[in-house]
Amino acid sequence: MHEPEIEQEMYRQAVALIENRYPTGWGGAGVVHTAQGHYFTSVCLDNANASAVLCIETGAMLEAHKYNEKVTHCLCLVREDENSPFQVLSPCGICQERLRYWGEEVQVAVTTEDTTLKFVPLKVLQPYHWTRAYPWDELDHYKG
Repeated sequence: MHEPEIEQEMYRQAVALIENRYPTGWGGAGVVHTAQGHYFTSVCLDNANASAVLCIETGAMLEAHKYNEKVTHCLCLVREDENSPFQVLSPCGICQERLRYWGEEVQVAVTTEDTTLKFVPLKVLQPYHWTRAYPWDELDHYKG
């Protein structure tokens, strides 16, 4: 479901977090919105060992999960430096799997050529997801 107010608020919160946490240089922030109306934000864990880094939006997803709240929307926003435009990053495959926990209707922000803020249901990114091979009642670990 397209909800411009939620999407704009997520974008606003991501920009504010980036500008606060990363006043100069590269910056990125993740924001999720939940069915209970809450917003959770996160940043990536900087680490010299790239294999120890987590995706930017992972912390926000974990906060929602900690409070047992259903994620309805997810946004990942980055900028190269303080003079660069903000860019939405579509969720990577691992984050798509993480978000799938809440079902295929989760709205995810996606990268567009013209940098328009656009959200689509997760199922649009995963039309051939492996879970289609099983009845939903056999996938009891999914909340969707």
